[in-house]
Amino acid sequence: MFRSHAVHRRRRSGTLRRLWAVGLLFLPSLVSALPPAQAAHLTDRIVAVVNTEVITLSELKAETQETEKKLRAKFRGTELERRLRQAEFAALTRMIEQRLQVQFARAKGVDVTDEEIKGTIKDLKRQGEKFNESDEAAMRALREQLMLMKVVDREIRGGIMISDTELRRYYIQHQSRFLLPEEYRISQILILQRSPDERAQARARAAEIHEELKRGADFADLALRRSDGPEATRGGSLGLVRQGELLPQIERALATLQGGEFSEPIETPQGFHIIRLEEKTPPQFRPFAEVKTEIHGLVYSQKSEDMYQVWLADLKNRAYIEVKF
Repeated sequence: MFRSHAVHRRRRSGTLRRLWAVGLLFLPSLVSALPPAQAAHLTDRIVAVVNTEVITLSELKAETQETEKKLRAKFRGTELERRLRQAEFAALTRMIEQRLQVQFARAKGVDVTDEEIKGTIKDLKRQGEKFNESDEAAMRALREQLMLMKVVDREIRGGIMISDTELRRYYIQHQSRFLLPEEYRISQILILQRSPDERAQARARAAEIHEELKRGADFADLALRRSDGPEATRGGSLGLVRQGELLPQIERALATLQGGEFSEPIETPQGFHIIRLEEKTPPQFRPFAEVKTEIHGLVYSQKSEDMYQVWLADLKNRAYIEVKF
């Protein structure tokens, strides 16, 4: 629950969003309207109290600095002000939630060792991330992030149980997620069009080859001798491809073919293709046993997020949070 600022403490009033709407949302115009000395003083004032800790306006501004730069480069006028207010609201909410979690972690005796900090920094650098170990604020933020990971693992993830029944239910309810598209095993004869002037010549070559195929010529032999494609040495074989991986005009042609049939010459930016459909596999679902591990990860992630939101809401409900403007 959140309390608005007053000379005398009153009963609890509204949510953070409502207090933000009547206070924080008008902060940019308030600051700009003040004399420089007062505006400078305002940047150090308290904007929120989270139990026994405070969040200052300067901290909030630091949190939104990069976002503000991007917004100012992209928007102007009232739209800019609206987006700045949204960014400040999101940042303050995030900061309050993080303070609550850090306080909870400390109360539970969760700590991070120097060795864990060093190990994480080493991992970050190994992954190409830059990290300034002499930056006290960055070190403090890293320690807090590791602390939060620990407390969330202990309070939430450690207690998650997932039954085989849940996994099968997810599989049934989300079967489209595990649907393999139609597959084709195909071969092609490709006549390249190396310049616009060669279009008529390439079309004529493709038509000639197509006539030979109609008269019963062997597709693989023609591909080997006359195709310009790199797969010519394999008799034109392109192997197995899935629906959606080919150019639309080729997929449209394939949809009309049966196994063993070949297409008319198909024009693309590359040139002219004659496609032979060797085999077509209809769409099919991946079996449960094959995707069980994948489903477990999906269900685990969803359960973790749901339980985290419940836990965070409980922290807020039991906390004293005051937004001051």
